[in-house]
Amino acid sequence: MSHWFEYFPGHHMWSQGMLFGIEMQTWGAAALGEIDQVGQKLKGHVGDNEKWWVEWTTMARRIEGFGEAAERAGRQLTAGSYYLRAAVYYFCGERFIAPSGRKWDTYRNCLRCFRKGIERRYPNIERVEVPYVHNEEGTTLPAWLLKADVKGPAPAVVMFDGLDNAKELSVLFGGVEIGRRGIHVLAIDGPGQGEALRLQGIPSRYDYEVPASAAYEYLSRRPGIDPLRVGVMGFSMGGYYAPRAAAMEPRFAACLAWGGHWDYHESWVRRRKIMETGGTKLSAPQFQLPWVLGMPDMDACMEKLENYRLAGVAERLRCPFYCIHGEDDGIVPLEFAQKLFDAVGSKDKTLQVLTAHDGGSEHCQEDNRQVGVNLVADWLADRLGGRLG
Repeated sequence: MSHWFEYFPGHHMWSQGMLFGIEMQTWGAAALGEIDQVGQKLKGHVGDNEKWWVEWTTMARRIEGFGEAAERAGRQLTAGSYYLRAAVYYFCGERFIAPSGRKWDTYRNCLRCFRKGIERRYPNIERVEVPYVHNEEGTTLPAWLLKADVKGPAPAVVMFDGLDNAKELSVLFGGVEIGRRGIHVLAIDGPGQGEALRLQGIPSRYDYEVPASAAYEYLSRRPGIDPLRVGVMGFSMGGYYAPRAAAMEPRFAACLAWGGHWDYHESWVRRRKIMETGGTKLSAPQFQLPWVLGMPDMDACMEKLENYRLAGVAERLRCPFYCIHGEDDGIVPLEFAQKLFDAVGSKDKTLQVLTAHDGGSEHCQEDNRQVGVNLVADWLADRLGGRLG
């Protein structure tokens, strides 16, 4: 039985979409009153993703306008607060509309507001480009580098997204607490994620050690970063990417799965059954997976996903490993996290399962990000030599 708050009872995807916004309050990037105004306008239209886009982007434009007015008045901190909220609302609105010029434009609005917001509210976050080879051509992967207030050489962690998130959210809900522990954070959109997918057209790949190694190389060359203390982490689908990367790239000093995956193919076999029976326990619209994988349809996706398995791979992992999973996770079953944990070859490995009593018992602690991220940040500080006080 699920214990989470459903804004739209019986509609998991939209309720989860609301929580994406609500949970950003902690980092000054959302306001519950504004989100509820959006929600009230949507209550008679549940499941209408076009209406969802309209109401979220209408609120985003309104809040961005307040930011511009504050900026004109010389109120930079106030403007930054508005811009961060507008960025998150643009992203929330964009999530459920199909790939299109309008989708890219909405995401560009998110990026524009986010950049203005962090300049004023989080000046320790810097936009960086990570050199990466795609289709035998040199390109870059976009990232935000959150610089911890610490004297080098200091530890760092590479943080990958999931199936339908982006670095603009994760650098705040994940990065800020990790940074407080004296660890630099590279929140990066890898292949099939965020900006790399939307604006560069780079689809996902199973061998995530390739982008992860590129991120490692980038961090190891930056002054103030200890190349012997660089970890890798990922949430949701990133719970497949990060263990894969750490198993195949031995230079990573720690690996963290924020939501444990074992067999991403099997995960979608199960989800397709839910879709076919009209179930609503899905986190993304039907276009999402083919778009992320760069495939024409679901059958082609299933073929590509044959490689997205950790059996025979997790055993190669040697660095300290931590998996945090919600007991009530309805997107990725707890049994996958257990199988991953059992298979991992590391001597130092931990599986932490959160209950409703603990808080954060849902998928990747979407019902209580603060609980999840503090546990994540503390473990990284323990293993990479950050600070706990």
